[in-house]
Amino acid sequence: MPRCFWCTDDPLYIAYHDHEWGVPQRDPQVLFELLLLEGFQAGLSWITVLKKRERYREVLFGFDVQRLAALSDEYIEDTLMHDAGIIRNRLKLKAARQNAQAWLKLDDPVALLWSFVGGAPMINHFSERSQVPAITAEAEAMSKALKKAGFTFVGPTICYAYMQATGMVMDHITDCDRYAALRRD
Repeated sequence: MPRCFWCTDDPLYIAYHDHEWGVPQRDPQVLFELLLLEGFQAGLSWITVLKKRERYREVLFGFDVQRLAALSDEYIEDTLMHDAGIIRNRLKLKAARQNAQAWLKLDDPVALLWSFVGGAPMINHFSERSQVPAITAEAEAMSKALKKAGFTFVGPTICYAYMQATGMVMDHITDCDRYAALRRD
């Protein structure tokens, strides 16, 4: 099966590409989880995060926003910073708490996030890797709005990757089998 250029032969990556990436997502729990995971990925490869995803789910209470908003400094320092199963970056772990607190203050996080693409997936028709942007005006607008709402680790590059992952933007390249499956003209 032809896949996007970034998908390696790692079974975890293939499953993610074939079943998650680019599929429109409106479940607030999943949207929140992916937002945090994109922040954890900053400066690293996505496969690194995917390999640690299950452990994150365990130590971050299934990405329960209420519980994450109440994380104590002690839990971050004494438990999370010593867990080799996750990315032990203090700033990113504290950002998870801060982003949970910001998420809870939003009236309708799903509507806000999807508003940057007009409520429906943006379908791109890229045939080459060089055509796929790292940042768009929509991602810049999302980043600015999220930062204003109190989020961190939500720069425009992270926001665009998030938009791709959650299907707000469909960037499977045209020779990828998923392109035809997800394409809506």
